[in-house]
Amino acid sequence: MEYYGQQPRRGMPVAAAALLGAIVGGLLVALLTYTLWGGNGAGTAMGPAGSIPQDEVLYKATAISDTIQPAVVGIANHQRTTNFLAGTSGLVERGSGTGFIYDAQKGYIITNQHVIDGAEEITVSLHDGRNLVAKVVGSDARTDLAVLEIEDRTNLVQVKIGDSNALRVGEPVIAIGNPGGMAFARSVTQGIVSALDRYLDLQGEASFKLIQTDAAINPGNSGGPLVNFEGEVIAINAAKSGYEGMGFAIPISDAEPVIKELIEKGYASHAALMVSINDRYRLTANSGMPEGCYVASVQPDAGAGQAGIKEGDIITAINGAAVKNSLQLSHELFKYNVGDTVDVTYYRDGASHVVKVTLSELRQDS
Repeated sequence: MEYYGQQPRRGMPVAAAALLGAIVGGLLVALLTYTLWGGNGAGTAMGPAGSIPQDEVLYKATAISDTIQPAVVGIANHQRTTNFLAGTSGLVERGSGTGFIYDAQKGYIITNQHVIDGAEEITVSLHDGRNLVAKVVGSDARTDLAVLEIEDRTNLVQVKIGDSNALRVGEPVIAIGNPGGMAFARSVTQGIVSALDRYLDLQGEASFKLIQTDAAINPGNSGGPLVNFEGEVIAINAAKSGYEGMGFAIPISDAEPVIKELIEKGYASHAALMVSINDRYRLTANSGMPEGCYVASVQPDAGAGQAGIKEGDIITAINGAAVKNSLQLSHELFKYNVGDTVDVTYYRDGASHVVKVTLSELRQDS
């Protein structure tokens, strides 16, 4: 009896502590909930720019998908083939990809250049089931960007363009596209921004500092939009690595100047040294020779030629940034404008030299 009679008195401090802990914990949870979800009935959620109203459907993945999907299109690349045995020829689909409506009033659609490369006819599949023939307004292999145009602009919906420079690692994103073709049209995948400023040694994408994401990007997604949780297109899906969960997209803020140039002029112009590079040099370079870009030919009356660079020179750096092949050279030159002056480091006759080069215009026609 003594034992059981004393237990309640012995346990009272423990119970009081537990009660106090529960109260404090509850207050902390309430404070955290208020901070994250706001103090009003609707609630808010933390987002890239601070508090995001939870009741605004634009910030929900399902609502973003509903908003963006009508602006996403399928793109079919048709090329002519000949059956010599049957004596017939005709257009067949050689590839497919994705695009998105950039300007609904003018019928402009953005996609990757590699999606339409070599096409003799391009078909665009709209969200409402229409299949329309598109024409190329302009395309640029150097940046892997292309602008298409469709004549029927009835009930078109365009995307909202965001600011890719404001992106942060860990920010949620959504990719929409047609992996494997129109059988899986407008598939939606969700992930995060895994990294910024990635470089790929790949024609077109090498010009940019790319966005890496773990949102699933597969063949057929090329040219489709990568969208932030404000419902804005912040990148153009362009490439998939050999690893799962590693896709890459062209930042929209870097792509837009090229897009606008393609619309305005029908072509893109780039700052250039006006030399051709033989990348096989890396395979045949003698011991003691530096890594760099072997100059196979020079346009004498422009750029590097005017500055004295000759065939056989090895360009090793632009304004101090090392370059080892033609794609890295393009990546560095993409930072500058036509008419800018840069320091070009090159190797000749066992010695390194630096010369100032005024960059010329390289015109990339469709």
